[in-house]
Amino acid sequence: MTELPKTETLLLARDGAWLTIWFNRPEARNALSQELTGELVAVLQAVRGDRSIRGITLRGKGGTFCAGGDLKGFKSNYQGGEQGVAEVAASSRAGGEMFDLINEMPQVVVILVEGAAMAGGLGMVCTADVVAVTADAKFALTETTLGIPPAQIAPFVAQRLGLRTARRLMLTASRFDGAEAGRLGLADHVVDDAAGLEAVEAEVRKQVMRCAPGANAVTKEILLATRHLDRPAMLDFAADGFARCMLGEEGREGIASFLEKRKPAWTGGAS
Repeated sequence: MTELPKTETLLLARDGAWLTIWFNRPEARNALSQELTGELVAVLQAVRGDRSIRGITLRGKGGTFCAGGDLKGFKSNYQGGEQGVAEVAASSRAGGEMFDLINEMPQVVVILVEGAAMAGGLGMVCTADVVAVTADAKFALTETTLGIPPAQIAPFVAQRLGLRTARRLMLTASRFDGAEAGRLGLADHVVDDAAGLEAVEAEVRKQVMRCAPGANAVTKEILLATRHLDRPAMLDFAADGFARCMLGEEGREGIASFLEKRKPAWTGGAS
């Protein structure tokens, strides 16, 4: 079992095969400070290779998911010191690598939103595999109202919502609620309250436990490769992933369990 890093701005809760990561800066509406993002990267890197962890949930303490970037930190760290363009760009790039890490985790990533997911918080929502929100949750890409672009989250917003909607939301800083998030495709599930979020998550966990963890990891690799591989390269990449899984332990167990009319070993008896 992976030993999780010590954290100050995150609360970590492991329940069997599932890890919940709580953003725990409620006094700052869970804004993405350098400390929080550094701790998040450390936790995700620690569990990335651990197939005993089948899924990861991200959510926020204090009734808010995430208010986005830490503007006080922006002021003091970027505009109040001696940093130039190169230094600020390097920090921005590190933020982009964090979003890449969430987006490409081999485990299923679930994000539960209540309160608000603004700016970078909304961008993070777009990196999830499954998103559930409360109907009254609030969303906006507010960066341009502050004189800065939503730079590192742009690919993920476009990935989730399509270029047309991403352009409109980024260039107008339009605000919308959880019900609209469902209509736009940002949210897979729209519920009334936190209890509804937890009910959705419980069902997702049950569904994920039916899927082989290695096969899920390869499936995400194949899906994400469609963004940048041409068709011949995609054929080869998908064929290699299929062959490795088919001849691997999970593939052999999965086919055998179906033919023998029993549940595969990775379900742990789940139906």
